[in-house]
Amino acid sequence: MKIWFVVPAAGSGRRLGGDIPKQYLALAGKRVVEHTLERLLTLAPAGAVVAVSAGDTLWPTLAISRHPLVRTAAGGAERADSVANALALLAGEAAGDDWVLVHDVARPCVRVADIELLIQRLENSPVGGILAAPVSDTLKRVSATRAIEGTEDRSRLWAAMTPQMFRYGLLTRALAAALDQGSKPTDEAMAVELLGYSPLVVEGHRDNIKITRREDLAIAETILHWQQRQRTTSGVAE
Repeated sequence: MKIWFVVPAAGSGRRLGGDIPKQYLALAGKRVVEHTLERLLTLAPAGAVVAVSAGDTLWPTLAISRHPLVRTAAGGAERADSVANALALLAGEAAGDDWVLVHDVARPCVRVADIELLIQRLENSPVGGILAAPVSDTLKRVSATRAIEGTEDRSRLWAAMTPQMFRYGLLTRALAAALDQGSKPTDEAMAVELLGYSPLVVEGHRDNIKITRREDLAIAETILHWQQRQRTTSGVAE
């Protein structure tokens, strides 16, 4: 049984603005995608498939795109399309019960120790699961005009993170079924849920942020520097 990583990286990052997708923005001396992949490759997977858009001219210029464990797949219009294309690239090589961990390219601060915990906790799970964190903010349900309609009970609400870890066969079936039905699942767990399964959540650290807006770059850089200081002080990986 092997472990594979899939990294959808075909988004344009419109909410960040600017001329280049967010995965190629500079962050603490490297590009966002380089930080992300370096952390994943620390775990020595069987391989990592990065799904990029057809017109992406920056990806081939990066040395990490030529890493012996890294492969490139065609990105799709939506996240689910990109992940499905990456899984198709592994057809005939990945076994049905191999684990696939899908990770957002814009989560460069994920702790290696959290990924190891996810793998450990889900090793014998028949379904799989995701890294997540319990919601601490008060959540408001609002109308189209942004008027508050109510307050949600946060006691059972968790914020989904990545990686999201599922068997190759199950995830392939789940995404195919969702896309056939015209559904556009926003994460892999949603696709698996649509098949009637209940993935597990494994609590991860809140510093596993997703870079979505311009200010997130500054937050991510602060986190990376803080994590480096923690490693230097304790001698322990993230």
